[in-house]
Amino acid sequence: MQVVYSPQHLLHDPATEIESSTSHSPFEHTGRAETIKASLLADPRFAFRAPSDHGAEPITAVHDAGLVKFLSEAWAEYQQVVGARREVVPDMFYRHELRNEMGDSAEPESVVARLGWWCFETTTPLTEGTYAAARAAVDTALTATDVVLGGERAAYGLCRPPGHHATRDLYGGYCFFNNAAIAAHEIVARTGGKVTVLDVDYHHGNGTQEIFYDRDDVQYVSLHGDPRRAYPYFTGHADETGSGRGLGATFNVPLPKRMADDAYISALSTCAEKIAAFKPTALIVSLGLDTFITDPIADLAVTTEGFARSGALLAQLGLPTIVLQEGGYDVEALGRNVHAWLTGFSA
Repeated sequence: MQVVYSPQHLLHDPATEIESSTSHSPFEHTGRAETIKASLLADPRFAFRAPSDHGAEPITAVHDAGLVKFLSEAWAEYQQVVGARREVVPDMFYRHELRNEMGDSAEPESVVARLGWWCFETTTPLTEGTYAAARAAVDTALTATDVVLGGERAAYGLCRPPGHHATRDLYGGYCFFNNAAIAAHEIVARTGGKVTVLDVDYHHGNGTQEIFYDRDDVQYVSLHGDPRRAYPYFTGHADETGSGRGLGATFNVPLPKRMADDAYISALSTCAEKIAAFKPTALIVSLGLDTFITDPIADLAVTTEGFARSGALLAQLGLPTIVLQEGGYDVEALGRNVHAWLTGFSA
């Protein structure tokens, strides 16, 4: 299997995040991708390649062009206006209720205010190299897509930063551009076929769901921690099934605490049945491994063997498949868990 990897991810290297009302070392850091890289490099069945530059057009086909512009300039502008800061985070977030009957505001001029206009939470700081890393993650996803559209059965994009929490016009949840959504839209645009995005990250991919919620050419299927207890809290309920033309093309499976391998595989089998019924021409897997039994910010109990079984189950769909990295925060286990999932799929 071809693995697409870019060292540009190292440019996004925050030292702190604000989470659970504390400031601490980020759970999402450079070591995550590097341990995955090391694990796959040790196996000759995986061939590494660098991503190709795809430009900004595939991004603006999915995201607001204003978001792209903001992320390209915000860190440097903040240094000039506010002062030297290694990480840049919002002080305030815009909500419609601030103005209510006064009508929605236009994008503000102040870079401090614009942070809260384009970002939705506190765990996703901008650093000097964030934009370059996020652009490289998109190119990683699109190059893996190129590989599969070129005839390979599957390819893996080692995307970092991850992407599935980024909505059409907001970044957050460690995500800046929605790598999976950009790849899915690109497949539809280039082939005219239907695509399924299967999201197996512990945290619901609110961004991917939002982007495709009213579309019938991209199916979004997700199994994740129940949002009644799990981030991002406001999306991912079972009654969210799409709207308009997209009604029925979204399928959410909220999971209970400590769900282990057998029950998880049963839930994944139900998702596979939904995918088969949709009859997509390609599958994108948003591969989060934070469902692992010892992940520090999740509460399921899937094992490394469970990941191997998951990959093998999805291989039975027989679809051209692009696997893109999302979460997974037990870094010591992350490399072997990704390796198990991918080798299970390829067996």
